[in-house]
Amino acid sequence: MNMDTIAAIATGLTNSGIGIVRISGDDAFNIIDKIYKPVKGNKKISNQKSHTIHYGYIMDKDILIDEVLVLFMKGPNSYTREDTIEIDCHGGILVTRKVLEIVIKYGARPAEPGEFTKRAFLNGRIDLSQAESVMDLIQAKNEFAWKSSMDQLKGSVKEIISDLRGNIIYEIAYIESALDDPEHYEMEHYGEILLPKINQAKKKIEKLLNTTDNGKILKEGINTVIIGKPNAGKSSLLNAFLGKERAIVTEIEGTTRDALEEQINLNGITLNIIDTAGIRKTENLVEKIGVGRAKAYLGEADLILYVMDTSRKIDENDLEIMELIKEKKVIILLNKSDLQPVISKDDIDLNFKGNIISISAKENIGIEELEKSIKEMFFHGEISFNDEVYITNLRQKTALKNADDSLSMVINSIRDAMPEDFYSIDLMNAYSELGKIIGESVEEDLVNEIFQKFCMGK
Repeated sequence: MNMDTIAAIATGLTNSGIGIVRISGDDAFNIIDKIYKPVKGNKKISNQKSHTIHYGYIMDKDILIDEVLVLFMKGPNSYTREDTIEIDCHGGILVTRKVLEIVIKYGARPAEPGEFTKRAFLNGRIDLSQAESVMDLIQAKNEFAWKSSMDQLKGSVKEIISDLRGNIIYEIAYIESALDDPEHYEMEHYGEILLPKINQAKKKIEKLLNTTDNGKILKEGINTVIIGKPNAGKSSLLNAFLGKERAIVTEIEGTTRDALEEQINLNGITLNIIDTAGIRKTENLVEKIGVGRAKAYLGEADLILYVMDTSRKIDENDLEIMELIKEKKVIILLNKSDLQPVISKDDIDLNFKGNIISISAKENIGIEELEKSIKEMFFHGEISFNDEVYITNLRQKTALKNADDSLSMVINSIRDAMPEDFYSIDLMNAYSELGKIIGESVEEDLVNEIFQKFCMGK
């Protein structure tokens, strides 16, 4: 990797109070000395005490660019462990870009997305799980995602994985030593001694794996599809969730022709909601396309909210919908409960076994019960913010699963009384897979791919 001096705008490109231009690398101090002029005197920043802030101007020779504060940090006591400068300038888009242009003009190059965090990882300040948590923190959509990201940033995953790897490498070293020097290392009944240790390691890994589904849902949200016949109240339900008129609501059937996508936070639960076209048999080409898309969305859904109009009898369209959703997680919402109903929960129970709630999307009745039902369905009634470590990353989940499989192979070898070097092979595979989580054994291409997903300036 080219470790030359990099620079980027670290704040959003919008008109705001301040904008931050970050510089990192061996030439950072030389660059700031060329373009910074203090309000009083002419002391170079590079001669100042580390972790101090200085007030002055950014200059391009005799041209004044902006009035700034400059934060000065000597490596390794910085985010990247390199010499680092942060320029706090006025937050206009033009002025922030002007400051960056001057920094690049005098020796820096534009940073790639995520390159500052990538350098923090490569320079050993953070491990790969902590680096990934930085992006998760930036993108956090709810309180759980924020807390989980902060826990991982503090090293919660690293601590568990490092402990597991330490125990595994000890056993690998013992086996290798015994094979090289059998006179001084006892291997009799070693399999019986190793087995409980492997079982204990597997329990820890499987406990982490058991958090992945809920962790992913809490982090990214529950993919929720609202489905039902035309004019059942699907769009009214979406508007009730949002507290605004997002979807057009009329008495005319088939108003929603294409899917509307919104994201809401329901007291700590993020729902990625898709309001679909009403499902019915139709000859209208545009409506038929919308119905087809509605059915397609069902396959990707974590949760289906099936809205039924209780003022209308069950017909063949309802029966078709019930057939489509019978294998999914579904909550049936008996809408328009404020009107005289012609169907009830008893009518539904003949065809469907699941959660059924009476609501009025128009009057905002039943939403609290719906929220409670979602918590019961996905989180056993309560979203916990305790100290449990959640795995929310698919890459980490895959590595954990591979490590767990390798330890299962060790158990099989012990039970089959295989030679000890068989243990060592699978233990090393488990050790390597766990290393991928914290970046101890990961290919450069994968590292590059991970950090390319980061935002610019981070």
